[in-house]
Amino acid sequence: MDVHPLQITQCRHWKVAMPFRQALEWGSGSRPGVTRLVVEITLANGVKGYGETICLLEFIEPVLVHTVFPIALQHRAQDVERFTRHVFGAGYYHHKRAAVMAMAAVEMAMWDAQAKVAGQTLSALWGGVFRSEVEVAAYLFGTDASALTASAQRFADAGYRSFKVKIGMDAASDISNVEAVRKAVGAMPLRADVNSAWTPGTARRTLERLRAYDLQYIEQPLELDDVQGHAELRKMQPVPVALDESAYTLADVGNIVRSGAADVILLDPHEIGGMWQTIKAAAVAESVGIPVTLHSGGELGFSQSAYIHLAASIPNMSISIDSERDYLSDDVVCEPPRVENGVFAIPQGSGLGMTPDFTKIERYQASEIRGAYLDSARPGWFSTKPSY
Repeated sequence: MDVHPLQITQCRHWKVAMPFRQALEWGSGSRPGVTRLVVEITLANGVKGYGETICLLEFIEPVLVHTVFPIALQHRAQDVERFTRHVFGAGYYHHKRAAVMAMAAVEMAMWDAQAKVAGQTLSALWGGVFRSEVEVAAYLFGTDASALTASAQRFADAGYRSFKVKIGMDAASDISNVEAVRKAVGAMPLRADVNSAWTPGTARRTLERLRAYDLQYIEQPLELDDVQGHAELRKMQPVPVALDESAYTLADVGNIVRSGAADVILLDPHEIGGMWQTIKAAAVAESVGIPVTLHSGGELGFSQSAYIHLAASIPNMSISIDSERDYLSDDVVCEPPRVENGVFAIPQGSGLGMTPDFTKIERYQASEIRGAYLDSARPGWFSTKPSY
């Protein structure tokens, strides 16, 4: 029997650790860099597709190798929906959060390969370009007010017109961080990310103190499972509430919308199981008028291109996307996406439009995960959610 030309015949992957130019401080620790899984699939017709996912914890790679790859080899590149359901049907409908990051890399490679065969960009396959460029939010870390001021000014001088600051480290810097950045950027949009550090009472008190700083939204103020708490918080104060960690799966997004728990939803193709799941989740939000944007976990070139195509084609992705690109020391593609004047241009090559640089993939290949949680400078320390 003839093999279909789009049948997936081979899968392989690399684990790469990319250092940041400086360690990034946040409520769950200190991040010296990012660990990513890069996937290559080969079709029966010889076309290769590439994908990437975030690799935060030890279970992601074994799920990729032992479950996702064998299932992918039973499918064609265009079988994205069936592939996704097949992985969940292999027992992961009970444990969706344990599967989504592993399957996302293969799903991205499937889209890349089928778009290459069609000679189209990804956004063309998803209904075409809705916006011609993608705005990026400057991402600000740490608790030193003077350093935050200088960093915000540097981003503003580079043309960024939207800003995001991490808070949730301690009660004092919750206020001083926002105050420093607001003074530096004037009236430009500013959002703050708590990473689930607050109790409900702390959220009410702190948002009242932050009211004068006119935040675009407060991200993930409460523990990720507390959908009802977020719904109540929305109703009792004026700062828009955005959910990120609470929105890892399509079902999560449905529950958020049903509960009225968010004014904004941050999506991430790696944390929802792929780009098609992201598009579906955005449509659920669009049906009730909720805007969406994209969470950043230090995307390298393949994932960054995917983000740009998603943001270019999804109508209600009307808020600047997160990106940690400015902090990356290098990349593993030949011509990575670049931010110019605070925006990404849309990659024009077929598929993702990215070519792997195998020399760099080998250079940054790693055997261990570069930690995103904990902090080597504080032995024995760990974050709790909520913290205070």
